[in-house]
Order: sequence, then C-alpha cells, then structure tokens
Amino acid sequence: FLAGLAEASGPWLVVMDGLADPADAEGLWPVGPAGRLLVTAEPGVTVPPALHPVVATVGPFGSHDGLTYLMARLSTDPDQRVGAVDLAEELGCDPLALVQASAATATAGISCRDYHDLYVKRREQIAGAAGAAPAARAVTWTLSVECADQLAPGGAAQVCLAVAALLGPAGVPESVWATRAIAEFAARTPGGADGAARVRAALAGLRNVGLLHLDGGLVLLQRALCAAVLGATPDSLRAEAAAAAAAALRESWPDDVAEPALARRFRACAAALRQAAGEALWAGDAYQVLFRAGQSLDAARITGPAVGHWRDVAAASERRLGAAHEDTQLAIARLAGAALAAGLGGDAVALYRRVLETQTGHLGGDHPRTAAARAEYGTALLAVGRPDDAIPVLESVLAACEHAGGVAGVDALDVQDGLGSAYLQAGRHKEAIRVIERTLAERERRQGPDHPEAIRTRRRLARAWLDAGRAKDAIKHGARALEGAERVLGPDSLDTIDTVTVLADAHHAARRVRDAIALYEQALADRERVQGADHPDTIGVRGNLASAYHSAGRLPSALDLYERTRADCQRVLGPDHPDTLAARANLAHAYYAVGRLADARALLTAALADCERALAPGDPLTAAVRDSLTALARA
Repeated sequence: FLAGLAEASGPWLVVMDGLADPADAEGLWPVGPAGRLLVTAEPGVTVPPALHPVVATVGPFGSHDGLTYLMARLSTDPDQRVGAVDLAEELGCDPLALVQASAATATAGISCRDYHDLYVKRREQIAGAAGAAPAARAVTWTLSVECADQLAPGGAAQVCLAVAALLGPAGVPESVWATRAIAEFAARTPGGADGAARVRAALAGLRNVGLLHLDGGLVLLQRALCAAVLGATPDSLRAEAAAAAAAALRESWPDDVAEPALARRFRACAAALRQAAGEALWAGDAYQVLFRAGQSLDAARITGPAVGHWRDVAAASERRLGAAHEDTQLAIARLAGAALAAGLGGDAVALYRRVLETQTGHLGGDHPRTAAARAEYGTALLAVGRPDDAIPVLESVLAACEHAGGVAGVDALDVQDGLGSAYLQAGRHKEAIRVIERTLAERERRQGPDHPEAIRTRRRLARAWLDAGRAKDAIKHGARALEGAERVLGPDSLDTIDTVTVLADAHHAARRVRDAIALYEQALADRERVQGADHPDTIGVRGNLASAYHSAGRLPSALDLYERTRADCQRVLGPDHPDTLAARANLAHAYYAVGRLADARALLTAALADCERALAPGDPLTAAVRDSLTALARA
C-alpha cells in the first residue's frame, strides 16, 4: 500500500485521526509526490520532522463562535438563553464543556444563569477537594451525570457511563448494550427490575445531556470524558463494570469472517477494556474476552498485533493462573500459532515444544491434551520445512489415535493429512500416496466427496502423484478436484485457484503444454484478482507461465514474463530469497535460448555467487545454477 502511494500519479489523501503516540505509526508514514497526509492529535504529539509538517493548532471557540453555538443549542426556548454570555465566558468557550452545558440546560429546562450558578458551586467543590482549579469540562460532565440520573433514576446512568468509558472512545456497538450481561449489571442498581429497560433509559438520558453520542450504530464517548469517568469511578465499581463489559463483548461478538468491520470495532473495545481494567480482568473469568479478541486477530490475519496480543495474554495468564493452567497453555499455543502465521517459524516451534513438555510433565504422555500438543508440534515442524523431524512426531500421534480408537481433541484425519504432506516434502512419495489415498477414502466416506476437506485431500493426492513422476495420475485426480472445487467452493476460493495451479503443473509435466498454458493463464488471472499482482503466489504462477511459454517455443512472451518475475521477486521477496535466485537462473536460461550468451553468463555467475552466500551448503538450487554455468561454458 505504501509503495503504491509513493508511486501514484493521481492525488491521494491519508488521514491518521487521533494519533496518540508517534511510535504507533512507525514504518507506516505514507509519502509520495501526489499525496497529502493529515494527522490529528492531542497537543504535544509530534510527527517526524522529515515529513516537513505544517502544524495548525485547533483551540477553543472564540467568544463570538462560543456564544453563537450556545444560543443555537438553546433555540427552542429563548428564556433559557438568559445569562448565555456569562456562561460561555465562564466555560472559556471550551467546545466539549459547551456541548455538555447546553445539553444539560436544555434537558433540565433551566436558564444559562441557573446553570452558571450550579457550575460555580461545583467548581469550588472540586477545587477544594483537588487543591487546584479544574478545567471547565471536568466540572460540566459531573453536572451532566446528575441530570442523567434525574432522567433515569437509580444509578443505571452511572453504570452505563462506566461501561462506555471502559470500552473506549472508538465507539461501542449498539449490540453490546442489548446483551443480557449489561441488563443484569444494570438491574443490580437500586430499584432495578427490568435491566434492559433501565439500560435503554440510561443511554437515552446520557445522550440527552450530551455525554454520549450515537452515530452509525456506535455509542461514542469523548476520549477526554473516558479518562475523567475512569478517574472518578471507584475501584469496586470499575471491577464490576469491567466484568460486565467483558461478558457483554463475548456474548455479542460477531462472526469475524462474515462481519469483519464490526469485528474490528469489538477488537478495539476489547483492547480499551484490557488497558483500562488491567489486572481486574483476571479476578474471575472476565479474561476470557482476551482469548476471544486474540481469535479475532488470528481470523483477520493481523499477524504482528496477534503475536503481541498473545504474548501479553500468555505472560499475564502464567503470572495469575500458573504455568500449568489449561488457559495458560492454550495462550502459549495460540502465541505459537500466531508466530507461525507471522513467519516466525523458529519461535513457533520452540513454543509448541514448550507446551508439549509442560503437558507431558503435568498430565503424562498418554493424556489427550498431551497428544493434541504433540500434533500441533508436529504440524509446526512441517510448516517450517522440517519434514524429517515432523514425521516421527505425527506417526506417534496417529498410532495413539488408532490404538485408543480416537483421542479427544485430535482429528486423526488432520493428522493423516499432515503426515502425508510430511512424507511428500521428505521425498517419500510411495508412503505419501498411501497415506493420502487412505485419508481421501475416509473423508469421502465420512464427509462425502463434495466436502471441502475431501476436495483439498484429493488435490494433495494429485500433487503427490505429480511429485512421484506420475503426471497422468496427477491429471486425473487434479481434474476431479478442480471440478469439485469450482462447483462447491467457487472460482474465487484459494483452494480452487491452488487446484488450477496443480493441474497446470501436471499438464506441463506431461508435455501437454497447450493445456498447461491455458490453466496457468487462468490461475494467474485468478490470483491477480484475488490475491493481488505482488502476492508471492501470484509471482510464482507468473514464473510457471513463463516456463510453459518457453516450453512451447514462445520465447518473446517467455522472456517478458521471466524478466518481470525476476524484478517482482527482487522487489517483493528480496535479493537473497530462494525464489529470487531461481528466477534469475530461469531468466538466464531464456537469455541462452534467444542467443544472448553474454547476458546469460553474467546472470548465472552473479546468481551462483549469491546462492553460495545466501543458501546452505549443498542446496540443490546452488548445484543447479553451477551445473547450468558449466554447461554454458562448454557450449
């Protein structure tokens, strides 16, 4: 995104609204000749000098604007405007204070002069207790709370205000306020019979007096007011409100995939609650909302923040619940999963191993939770490219499942899928095919041939036959998997696109180049549409299509795609990535094919030096590049 902005020729504007700490935007500052950046922040927050910022300070209203605003807010009853000039001056024309004062004045049916008298008395009370004169908004909100209590007697307004402050200024979805958890919390206040009705009345009262605002299905509370409310809320009420807020979030949390925008709002509320409530969340089971928020980050594939979130949750859980507690182990396992998704494979394997060792030590090697931890550890080893280490781990899990007739928390079919992939990566093709065929038969029997997992397993079988050198068998299973994927999952599913790619590889290996080209072109178009032109998978298919053009003798088309693939790999993956090095070698072969021998020799020489520097000794790619350079020298 940032690269696109830097290169864009059309105008763009990026707004960073409410920046609290410049460190939050580190690495995210957009720049480009055609664009502009607008940052809003509290006084004292600065942006990097390299951006050459133009600072405009937005202060309070001028006296004329402040009075005009106050008069407009009291337009329905001219008698309420009496004393408006003195009140606006007394409030220093602070916009937030004027909002609250005008709303309370209009709601209570009093004049500005009457409100002025109440304001002065309250200000003196607060100053006497604090030893310093308070800001105008620190006085007006307390008067507004009293006014809201008169509209909805019994204290429910204060309860709702405390919950809103805990859930933060980013906006609390209305569905949170309709939960049983909030209704039961409000019903505990004096005279609380119908909690849901009391919540509705309290929210209406708080809106009427200018403390809450409703916009786009969100209940909003000003950031400054959040801090003031939390500062004035007793610790006991804050802890109870935090527990109710956590329960309400869990009760109403939306489906992360179906409603991603709403889920983002819930994550913001959970983050605010975690910061405001602190250790109070761990007094009961309120901390479970942190697990739900982490699952939402995982579902949204927001990998960096997910790692930080799970790391903090795991540390807090170990501190409060103990290292062997089930939830502590779950948090560490989730941290491992997030690390794996973020590309931190080494960290992930170490964390999964830690969970396995803890479970083995406390529960024994035969416990179902230990078996589940062993399965996750084996899967992680496979994911980081250690199939030889993964195979014995997954074989032991599968043997335990078969011996016991199943293990709670372990899906034997998933383990078989992983074992088949491990055999495949290790080059043990016969064993891979045997396990995958067994898994496919069981999936089709239990789930049906059109189940997505059955379709994925058949695609995996096609890949196994292809790697074993049996292209015709790969084509047979790949074609059947593609038919099911297109019908069941749709053309935009990544599973469908992956299947198109496997089938294209099979046709290419069978020297059915025309069919391979058509499928590669389809896969490339689909990946560009679904994943974007710069996604590594898209770049890989582009290189495969170049190879197919090369095989078909379409050298100009092949050369263009080879050059683009090399440039894309270099830009997206980096100069030392194996795919980048392979792309350079492929381009060199294309140069050789069109007679550009000097270009081919120069590219292969540089690629060999980089392979020897960046890859492990004995890497197959290094050997292949060296062989190509030797053959070119002989030619």
